Amino acid sequence: MTAWFITGCSTGLGRALAEAALAAGHQVAVTARDRSTIADLEEAHPDTALALRLDVTDSAQVAELVRHVEKRFGGVDVLINNAGYGLRAAIEEADAADVQRQFATHVFGPVELIKAVLPGMRERRSGVIVNISSIGARISPAGSGYYSASKAALEGLTRSLRREVAPLGISAMVVEPGGFRTDFAGRSLTQSAEAISDYADTAGQRRKEYDRVHGTQPGDPAKAAQAIITAVESPQPPALLLLGTDALSAIRGVLDADRAEIDQWEHLSADTDYEERS
Repeated sequence: MTAWFITGCSTGLGRALAEAALAAGHQVAVTARDRSTIADLEEAHPDTALALRLDVTDSAQVAELVRHVEKRFGGVDVLINNAGYGLRAAIEEADAADVQRQFATHVFGPVELIKAVLPGMRERRSGVIVNISSIGARISPAGSGYYSASKAALEGLTRSLRREVAPLGISAMVVEPGGFRTDFAGRSLTQSAEAISDYADTAGQRRKEYDRVHGTQPGDPAKAAQAIITAVESPQPPALLLLGTDALSAIRGVLDADRAEIDQWEHLSADTDYEERS
């Protein structure tokens, strides 16, 4: 039995992960901004589930809850930074406060949680930190620039973290889901109040009023949860776990396009090395 701490458990992937981890017999701190949405998990698993209200952007609350969970379960073995939401807007359209909230939720909140659990993990010389990203971090679609940027920042941080904590017996991994049948494209999706007409054919096509993917995504959250648990429990968790055939196809396409462009411009890139001048 291990102790898990999962953020964003009210619906979607976080909820599926909480249910799967509890079904597997783990102790799980399930968190959400509204505790009433997760209270049933504690009621169904009174000995192993702990339902807690958490706003990941509140650093004081983060520290307090991690201490509480460590006292209850004896430590946090697995941290899942899952809480998040979408922001649709052209770069020019988005309000600064919305952008700050996006990064506070997807980057600075996870950082505070990571820093809160690491002392215990270092002491035990074990633990797994999982940061839920998105294929958006790599495919960067028009209209999702700020969301993609926040997830790309989380990924860069995780790759460095992995190198820092590996010698201490701790793993850090990124999960990039494709499209899954969650509330991400529905209730959890926000957008700019302003829509600039010049972006109607690019970012504008991804505004909520034109989105038709909600409820038709190919991914199954329950299967995604099981895949994450399998990766976490493996002897060597991967640095990157893609979820969904659409994710595999999209990321391979990005990698192929990047390599082709690198090769195309290789002569110019290579011609910038310093040369001694006579």
